[in-house]
Amino acid sequence: MKLNCDLGESFGSWTIEGETEVMPLIDQANVACGFHAGDPVVMAKTLGLAKLNQVEVGAHPGYPDLNGFGRRSMALSENELYQSLHYQISAVAGMASVQGMTISYVKPHGALYNDMMKNDDIRTTIMKAIADYPLPLALMLQANESHSQYAEQARKFDLPLLFEAFADRGYTETGTLVPRSQAGAMLNGAEMLERVKALCEQGVVYAVSGKALSFPVDSLCVHGDNAESVAHIKEIKNLMSHYEN
Repeated sequence: MKLNCDLGESFGSWTIEGETEVMPLIDQANVACGFHAGDPVVMAKTLGLAKLNQVEVGAHPGYPDLNGFGRRSMALSENELYQSLHYQISAVAGMASVQGMTISYVKPHGALYNDMMKNDDIRTTIMKAIADYPLPLALMLQANESHSQYAEQARKFDLPLLFEAFADRGYTETGTLVPRSQAGAMLNGAEMLERVKALCEQGVVYAVSGKALSFPVDSLCVHGDNAESVAHIKEIKNLMSHYEN
């Protein structure tokens, strides 16, 4: 199981700290493409850090919503979404190629990610856009008990999938994330370590109700936008290393 993190999300004078500390701890960097966050200078710096630390890179496209950080759904047409994905993926892929790198997957951001998980048509458009892109790319999406359905849908496009779980989020009994507005949505440091132990030892994620959820997990999403969260990633990385040996 790998660790992935959303990075490159500063832009202009607005800065998110911690990227230099996070990059050596993770396996996969989801690099913002400029629509919800990120800009050319930030993108180049993030890619350089990924190259230095031999971290796999994925494009992290979102809705065109800098003011809302891509956390608001937008009613894009199928073609608008399809073309906007190619535009954003091309930005990261092109900037990566300048540094002698290639990207290997796509993970949508924020509201687009949530809409993809809820809406079959949006998920289909995203899959088609990635499959049509002239690089061999996988789609990273949330692991839940509908994983077989997603895999069947992706086979129509010959598209590889990467299933991720979240280290710091609570789960409902159906495998969806507990809304941030509700109790149990966010896990503390000790709870995150229990999440990792359950995944490594039992292959399950426990819902807030205590129900054990079983589904494939290729990567674990962590967040490192402040000193406390960076410390949590270090603890998670250290714990996972014990199971790898």
